[in-house]
Amino acid sequence: MDLPKNHFKEAILQGNQQLGLWSSIRDPAMSEMLAGCGYDWIVLDCEHSPRDVQEVLHGLHAMSAYPVEPVVRVKSLDVAEIKKMLDIGAQTILVPYVQNGEEARRAAAAVTYPPAGLRGVAGGTRANRFAAIPDYFTKAREEICLIVQIETREAMNNLEEIATTDGIDAVFVGPADLASSLGRPGDLKHPDVKEAIVNTIHRVRALGKPAGFLSSDPELLGLVFDAGSVFTAIDIDMTALRRVVIARLSEYEDMR
Repeated sequence: MDLPKNHFKEAILQGNQQLGLWSSIRDPAMSEMLAGCGYDWIVLDCEHSPRDVQEVLHGLHAMSAYPVEPVVRVKSLDVAEIKKMLDIGAQTILVPYVQNGEEARRAAAAVTYPPAGLRGVAGGTRANRFAAIPDYFTKAREEICLIVQIETREAMNNLEEIATTDGIDAVFVGPADLASSLGRPGDLKHPDVKEAIVNTIHRVRALGKPAGFLSSDPELLGLVFDAGSVFTAIDIDMTALRRVVIARLSEYEDMR
């Protein structure tokens, strides 16, 4: 049995735009439905949702029949949590709130087997198809995509060291926390925040790494597409659902 190919990683390293969706709804039927909607990648978010390892596994099962890359955003830079996500079959990991080169190196070590890294070795897991993939332990890192999230002023100041760390495959710009760090909480369209977003994406691309972003706002999406965002999440399932049901209700308000 062959090691599964990470087509998302291949695409972003080649600079091909990958359109994504953020998912905080934990139900596997929702994950399966979303997987069939045509997106290139879908984030299973554990940082800002109660989703745990078991629920991620259910999501991976539900999405496995579709040509979409599940991206697991872990709760934090936790080597043990990252190990579990990899062992259950996640091949793309997004680590939030990476602030400096030391944290970037720890994230890279967490997805890499010894002697180069810290990933714990288990003989038969879903990741290696229960020991059915020959030489998995020497090949696994080739198809793992590690994305680190830049979302503070400190991280922007340390961007070069973070982005050029060996093992960092891509950099994601987190707009909400970045706005707060810049003293503009909730104001993602403030000129200072927009300038910081665009500048960070330019810097990431100049360092030779793919840059990513999340927004459902057309203005911000236009800015980041122009700046060079390569993997771009264009909506969030929970807010998209709310938006649709409110719009539907408004069509019939006069019937009350």
